[in-house]
Amino acid sequence: MQRRDLLKAAALGSALWFPVGRHAMAMARPGAQPAQPRLVVILLRGAMDGLSVVAPYTDPDYARSRPDLAMAKPGSADGLLDLDGRFGLHPALAPLMPLWQKGQLGFVQASGSHDPTRSHFDAQDYMETATPGRKTTQDGWLNRLMQAWPASPVVGTSASRAVSVGAVLPRICQGRYNIANLPSVAAVARPGVLDKPRVASAFEKLYGNDDAMGRAYREAQQARQEVRASMEDDHGPDMAAVDRGAPLPNGLPDDAARLSQVMRNDPRVQMAFLALGGWDTHSAQGTVKGRLAQRLEPLGRGLAELAQGLGPVWQDTAVMVMSEFGRTVRQNGTGGTDHGHGNVMMLAGGRVHGGKVHGEWPGLESRALHDGRDLAITTDFRDVIAATMAQHLRLPDSAMNTVLPGYTGAATALKLMRA
Repeated sequence: MQRRDLLKAAALGSALWFPVGRHAMAMARPGAQPAQPRLVVILLRGAMDGLSVVAPYTDPDYARSRPDLAMAKPGSADGLLDLDGRFGLHPALAPLMPLWQKGQLGFVQASGSHDPTRSHFDAQDYMETATPGRKTTQDGWLNRLMQAWPASPVVGTSASRAVSVGAVLPRICQGRYNIANLPSVAAVARPGVLDKPRVASAFEKLYGNDDAMGRAYREAQQARQEVRASMEDDHGPDMAAVDRGAPLPNGLPDDAARLSQVMRNDPRVQMAFLALGGWDTHSAQGTVKGRLAQRLEPLGRGLAELAQGLGPVWQDTAVMVMSEFGRTVRQNGTGGTDHGHGNVMMLAGGRVHGGKVHGEWPGLESRALHDGRDLAITTDFRDVIAATMAQHLRLPDSAMNTVLPGYTGAATALKLMRA
């Protein structure tokens, strides 16, 4: 490595993705791989506003309840992207429309946990353990899934079969099965050695008379500052607690590119988890601009990058995106929305039964609302998990009780995957 390149890598906190935690990841060389199902789960911490993401623009109570926040109808300036004549996709997610048009992207409206809590912390715990209302569950459903999901011969007992992208192992991944940690690109947002004034001053003196090296150092430092600023945003201490260490979505496109490379090149990696924060939009939520659009734009680019980067592996991959609960139907007095109930879940992948908004739409008229204020839930989030396990991962019915203890629904309730 040249000295110039080494300096840039140090200033940026290193662009290389390497495993941390209990395991090391051995990268396999690209080549012919036997088809096997893959699963990527993304949790949006803070409660994403599903009514703006997949907006029911034909429901008259939608615009009536949100005079300043309702998204404009398709065909209007800055309007929604029409999905099926009833629902429209937020324009910040435009990179996902090709997947919708290919039938590889679908949504489940009015979904979520039937537990009535409006606490981020409880709701996230319930979604990560898949045991709503039960606080005593210690392990996460993804960990239980890895125990119940038989490994293919090519995977065997590999420690890299399941990975979690982030600084710490989240509750959804905790349990008896060893899940590896990969650092997120968001690590660049944390202060490093070059952010210390004495060290920065020493570098300035060392390379001050070297035009090429001095320019490289200054460019790298500026880039680092810009990345940190974009990730810090208005991510204050209260929101940081809600996000439980999850970064803003700004770094997702880079993380998705790295993750897709890992999953494409190493057939042993069958499951990956990522968490993204910053979705608690109590104020300045906006429509095509504002806090929500700022979160959705990198989310859309990141998911599109994942689909493209996986290449042929995309055909065998399912991506599930969820958030702990939705937001109120009516806007509040600070240009935002408050903690709600029903939400939308997203599914993408080569075998996903996409091009469709799944689930029963309950409507937004007052008598249909949960507690008179929220979108009602007609699809338990565990129905989506069960359908994905049965139809994509081909797990037997006997595994359902292990992964989803206490769940009494049916894995056939939703047709989410194509044969």
